Amino acid sequence: MNFLLSEEQLALVDSVTNLLRDKCDPLRVHKIFDALGDAQFDAELWSALCEMGVPAIIVPEENSGLGLELVDVAIVAEALGKAAAPVPLLGHSLATIAISLAGSDAQKSKWLPLLATGEALGTVAFCEGKSGWMPDEWTMAGLNLTGTKTLVPNAAEADVIIVGTADGLALVEKGSNYTTARVNSADRTRPVDTVTFDATSAELLPRGKETAAHLMDAASVLLAADSFGGAEHCVNMSVDYAKMREQYGQAIAGFQGLRYQLVAMAMATEPSRGLYWYAAHAWDAIPDKSSHAASQAKAHLTDIYLQVTRDTVEAHGGIGFTWEHDTHLYMKRAMLNWAWAGTPSRHRLRAADLAGW
Repeated sequence: MNFLLSEEQLALVDSVTNLLRDKCDPLRVHKIFDALGDAQFDAELWSALCEMGVPAIIVPEENSGLGLELVDVAIVAEALGKAAAPVPLLGHSLATIAISLAGSDAQKSKWLPLLATGEALGTVAFCEGKSGWMPDEWTMAGLNLTGTKTLVPNAAEADVIIVGTADGLALVEKGSNYTTARVNSADRTRPVDTVTFDATSAELLPRGKETAAHLMDAASVLLAADSFGGAEHCVNMSVDYAKMREQYGQAIAGFQGLRYQLVAMAMATEPSRGLYWYAAHAWDAIPDKSSHAASQAKAHLTDIYLQVTRDTVEAHGGIGFTWEHDTHLYMKRAMLNWAWAGTPSRHRLRAADLAGW
């Protein structure tokens, strides 16, 4: 089994990385992050990613896509996590996966070509209450949905929402009878909404019931990938700062206590890459291992990311606490990754159940 990326995958990562270097510098991220009350996403960057074919990665070839695998989306998610890129990849990719796996032929032919090009924006609505992320906790039912979903990515801008219901997965089009309210969440690089449905017309995805858990596993993989990218960037940012910053006539990288901290951050982060790679591979190729691997990756990597961002703030000293510095962008992104789709403790319990403990 070869767990190295192929030449095509490496080229994809390089292309996305170069695009982010040109169009997603930290000042641009700060500008969007600071747009109080107006936070959406970077439309120019998202358009460039669409032109590159990123949304088409997971779309089947017969529906105008590239027909690739989840690992290809995940390595893009890692690159976006490194840049704290303010784009709606998470919700859009999950909506695309849901329709690809569970939709009818008519639903696929209508929506997948539009999602592949970015002409339509998709998202997903899973959580009910404070922590009802899993399919067995979804209570909304029927073809006229009534109830509330929380932490829905970019619901206000989405053209189609895939809703988790007691009957499986349902498709709701923009313009149906629902309202959105933007949440003043910590992470403004990926805004989320509360969506209230009021007898909202919906279409069930024919294979939504059996696909729901698999879709949640995909969410865990993409969050783990984003977390790895962000954590790796924070480690590198902290090391670079330690080499540059001087105290008492020497670089602070020479201080033993900080050196131990930087080593601990690197040792916690780098070996974790294989967790999300394997989880993405299992999602496509090893169905009986997929859920366990996805929950393990989500739990471990989002925990690591949050701790690494805390260590990054400490490593930068006083400047690390300021609004103008980049550190808080990553900490707040880590907070959303940690909570969205279920906390690490929830996923560890799920992994233990799946392992028969």
